Amino acid sequence: MDYYQILGIDEQATEEQVKQAYRKLAKQYHPDLHPDDAKAEARFKDIVEAYGILGNREKRKTYGKLFWLCFLWCSGK
Repeated sequence: MDYYQILGIDEQATEEQVKQAYRKLAKQYHPDLHPDDAKAEARFKDIVEAYGILGNREKRKTYGKLFWLCFLWCSGK
């Protein structure tokens, strides 16, 4: 799962840009606004998960390393 893609930001995004993207998307897909929409609920959960990683400096650094390791390994096949 590409957390940057989920939040619609690039890897160079600042902490403030990450937060702004999260708030915008969380508001847009919040389950209270879409009570019977399973797709919106799933999207909201993905957004929360992405922000949980990218919104934390240490987790974001670890994610970046793991993402590239996986990319290099997967593209070598």
